Amino acid sequence: MTTEETQALWMQQYDAIAQRMKSGAGPGLANPADIAGLTGLQQMQAMLDGTLPYAHIAHTLDFSLVEVSEGRAVFQGQPQLKHYNPLGSVHGGWYATLLDSALGCAVHTTLPLGRGYTTAELGVNIVRAASHKSGPLRAIGTVLHAGRQLATAEARIVGADGKLYAHATTTCLVFEVPAR
Repeated sequence: MTTEETQALWMQQYDAIAQRMKSGAGPGLANPADIAGLTGLQQMQAMLDGTLPYAHIAHTLDFSLVEVSEGRAVFQGQPQLKHYNPLGSVHGGWYATLLDSALGCAVHTTLPLGRGYTTAELGVNIVRAASHKSGPLRAIGTVLHAGRQLATAEARIVGADGKLYAHATTTCLVFEVPAR
């Protein structure tokens, strides 16, 4: 598949998923009753199909979850001029947030009932400048280790041509969610 064909496929997938998520629960916070009895993967799948709300930050920074499976989460975004810093390049926070989302959601897919997580460490490396002309970019997060108290993951932001833009690692603390 050519880069242009991959970009077209990515945009088609993104548009369909974004429309489904927006016409479903939209952005917001999940009601604890709606996630009770769901594993982390089931929660992420419900977000993807529009049953559960997605995070407001995805709307703010123009990216979306596009795929989840056990130990894996993929987000797609395209930097816009509003994501630039005053020096004229994409703000590092855009890359970091896209990567953190892929990392955290990949970890989330491994959580059994009654478990939660929080990011303890995030390391980001930007290796190629993206711009509003870069086309769609995907952050692919993969869990390396999912233990009872600790999880680690890695993620990469890549273009449709396979070029690497940034990569990151995380360490997450895993804990029992208190009953409400």
